[in-house]
Amino acid sequence: MPTTVSGAAAEPLRAPDRRPRAVLLDVFETMLRVDALGARFVDVGRPEHEWELFFTRALRDGMAHTLAGPARPFADVARAALHTTTHHTLSDEAVEHVLAGFRTLPPHPDVEPALMALARARIPAYAFTHGAEAVAAAALDGAGLRTYLRDVLSCEQIRSFKPPARVYHWACRQVDQRADRVALVAAHSWDVHGAVRAGLVTGLATRLEGAVPDVVERPHVAAERLDAVVDGIIALPS
Repeated sequence: MPTTVSGAAAEPLRAPDRRPRAVLLDVFETMLRVDALGARFVDVGRPEHEWELFFTRALRDGMAHTLAGPARPFADVARAALHTTTHHTLSDEAVEHVLAGFRTLPPHPDVEPALMALARARIPAYAFTHGAEAVAAAALDGAGLRTYLRDVLSCEQIRSFKPPARVYHWACRQVDQRADRVALVAAHSWDVHGAVRAGLVTGLATRLEGAVPDVVERPHVAAERLDAVVDGIIALPS
């Protein structure tokens, strides 16, 4: 991949605004509604809103572990984060009840139209997660989205969470494309930031964060809805 050198440092060039040959879509919160875990928290006697602190903590801890070295599987990190978030008050059975909710999350309403648009444009779409492949596949099956996806890619295979560049480059190798011919689409600006820095085309759905934060690299396409983001990516010049 082309680089630009400043002193001793080499960084990937920003990918040009060009229609990709494959699209990677983040799974949790981008395609599937993680807020649905709130009902599982209520089931075990915890506040519904606690799902958000738990999920944020799990992502933070996974990223921190990745910085320190090879990361543990998402399920292990999430289990520890759930114990911490609930002050170690839940039984093992209750913890597993909450975590099982990842397999039954409903889709956001703008996801199926986005996947249908990619199918019409004949651009292969892949789910891309740092969760377990089997869990993400089961959730996407249950949400009725799996049929639109060529495959489910999990960076657990390389013992890493997003967003280091090597994670996106690994995914590009799995879809047999150069980084600048692959798009990453997500509702997390940090995920898009990592993909831009890794040399991918990117799309940010701002329905989660409200706008593109000033502190991240500018995505190639940004819109509130995921289907509008995908339409923008498809409309990029070939």
